[in-house]
Amino acid sequence: MSNSDGKHTVKAMPIDFEKVKALMDQDTYKWHHDTHYAGYVNKRNEIEQALATVDRSKANANYSALRALKVEETWNANGMLLHEVYWDTMGGDGKFNDESDVVKKMIEDFGSVQAWQDDFVAVGKAGRGWVVLAVDLLSDGKLRNVLYDVHNQGGIVGSMPLIAVDVFEHAYYHKYGPDRASYLKDLAGNIDWAKVDARFKSYRR
Repeated sequence: MSNSDGKHTVKAMPIDFEKVKALMDQDTYKWHHDTHYAGYVNKRNEIEQALATVDRSKANANYSALRALKVEETWNANGMLLHEVYWDTMGGDGKFNDESDVVKKMIEDFGSVQAWQDDFVAVGKAGRGWVVLAVDLLSDGKLRNVLYDVHNQGGIVGSMPLIAVDVFEHAYYHKYGPDRASYLKDLAGNIDWAKVDARFKSYRR
C-alpha cells in the first residue's frame, strides 16, 4: 500500500556556478547538489518503495518500521523540496521592483524590505537548519520568516516557501567559516526577485 511509486528525480542545478561563486566555492557547489540534495531525493524514493510493503499491523509509537519510515519520509521529502527552492532563490543581483506583488506584500507585513532582511538574517542566525520566507495561506495570508531547525521540524502548516536558505554548516563553512551572518547577507544580495515574485503569484492563485 503506497500513494507514491518512489520515482522522484534529481533535478539539475538551475544556476551556473558563476552566478553564485560569491556565496560558495566550486567544491561546495558540487557537493551540495550531487551529495546532499541528491541523497535526499534518492532516500525519499527508497522510503516510498519500502512503505509499499511495510507491515502496518506492527505500527507502534515506541518503535516500528512504519514509524521509522514515516519520520524519515518527511526528513527526506522536505530536504529535497527546500533545496529545490534554495537553488531557485539564488542567481540574481538582489535588486527588486518596488511595484512587484511580493515586495508590496513584504512592505505591508514587515514595514520595509530592509526590515524583512534584518529579520531574515536574525532568524537565519537563530536556526540550525533553514530560514524560510513563507506565505501563510491558511490563516492570515501574511509573509513570515520561519525557522526550520531541521528539515521536518518547524514551519507553519499551510505555509508555502518563497525563499529558503540552508544554514546547516555544510552550506557555507567551506567559504565563510563560522561567519554565518555574512553568508546570509551576501545571499540576500544574490536573490532572483523575479523568480520569488512569480512563485508568490502562483501560490496566491
